[in-house]
Amino acid sequence: MKLHGNEVLPSGKSYTLHKILAIVITLVLLTVIPLIYNLINYSLFLHNTTSPTSPSSPYSNAIQQQEECDIFTGEWVPNPNAPYYTSSSCWAIHEHQNCMKYGRPDGGFMQWRWKPDACDLPIFNPSQFLELMRDKSLAFVGDSVGRNQMQSLICLLSPVEYPKDVSYTSDESFKRWKYTTYNFTMASFWTPHLIKAAMGDSNGPTKTGLFNLYLDEYDQEWTTQIDEFDYIIISGGHWFFRPMVFYERHRIVGCHYCLLENVTDLGMYYGYRKAFRTAFKAINSLENFKGTTILRTFAPSHFENGLWNQGGNCLRTRPFRSNETQLEGHNLELYMIQMEEFKIAEREGRKRGRKFRVLDTTQAMLLRPDGHPSRYGHLASENVTLYNDCVHWCLPGPIDAWSDFLLEMLKMEGIRSARDGLQFG
Repeated sequence: MKLHGNEVLPSGKSYTLHKILAIVITLVLLTVIPLIYNLINYSLFLHNTTSPTSPSSPYSNAIQQQEECDIFTGEWVPNPNAPYYTSSSCWAIHEHQNCMKYGRPDGGFMQWRWKPDACDLPIFNPSQFLELMRDKSLAFVGDSVGRNQMQSLICLLSPVEYPKDVSYTSDESFKRWKYTTYNFTMASFWTPHLIKAAMGDSNGPTKTGLFNLYLDEYDQEWTTQIDEFDYIIISGGHWFFRPMVFYERHRIVGCHYCLLENVTDLGMYYGYRKAFRTAFKAINSLENFKGTTILRTFAPSHFENGLWNQGGNCLRTRPFRSNETQLEGHNLELYMIQMEEFKIAEREGRKRGRKFRVLDTTQAMLLRPDGHPSRYGHLASENVTLYNDCVHWCLPGPIDAWSDFLLEMLKMEGIRSARDGLQFG
């Protein structure tokens, strides 16, 4: 019904146009103000419960500051409060990484934390992590350094709860752990080359095995198992230094240091790139996988005064400063290959609504030549044939910072999801 200046309403009272407009505006304000009030309260609630910044900071500024901060660029600074578990308090430590148990004489390598250049990175909070992961699942896909990371996480969570072994096989390469209070499941899938591979010769040119890598074929030991997981952390690198024969379309196309007649040496970078490309392709091809894929970047080894099988060792007792070393050579090339293939996979995954994230440990771990087991992975009196271990990480040790990174990433994911919900909900 259209009203004009002095028309009579059905009630019999005369209203001018400006009075009608005043009523309409009042009704609108009465409707909108409660919505604004609730939105402000919800934003403050999110800020107080999830924001890692000071309560006095505006919520939007806190988000912006955290998102703009590169938590992976920084320095190691002293942390006298560490470690947060010990070699005797955590049963999950693999014997070869139990450095203090086997006589490492210095303990200072355990008392450092990672400090980003532009912000603070909170020390891992086990209760907070488990609450964020309630009713969720996490899988580590990769080699023994990935398993090293999982064991570190189990130890960091141990003050709150130890998990129950719910593995579906007795094979130690495929473990599943459940935190029953939180309905949180964690698993590891052993796949050192990430793709289908098999031992070709147990000795090979370097007496460390010659492996057949099928560069265009998935490793179904893990690709058929990850549909149910909310997060997978994929990693790999050190096994690609060993001799390999490369297959594509069921035929040999080349190798890395295989020393076989009439086989072209394509170098390890060729196989490394193809392996990550195929692994990411496998993830993007899964119809039922709805989780987030996290690339954990290459963690450099620190052999000095010789190669790993030629007497090399890692005997430093302090971290490097960032200006004392740089990423170069094999470490730089492997890192760049990972990031390039990640970007291709992320771009493809985005078309399918998939999430890809980077847990960039490379720079931080490049600065930690002091964090490896070296010869302290067994008793000195034991008659074992082991090389000095400058690949894995002592527990407790620098690798515990990976959980600091991971928790911060999970918190930021939660903040982004909440913000998107406010914008589009």
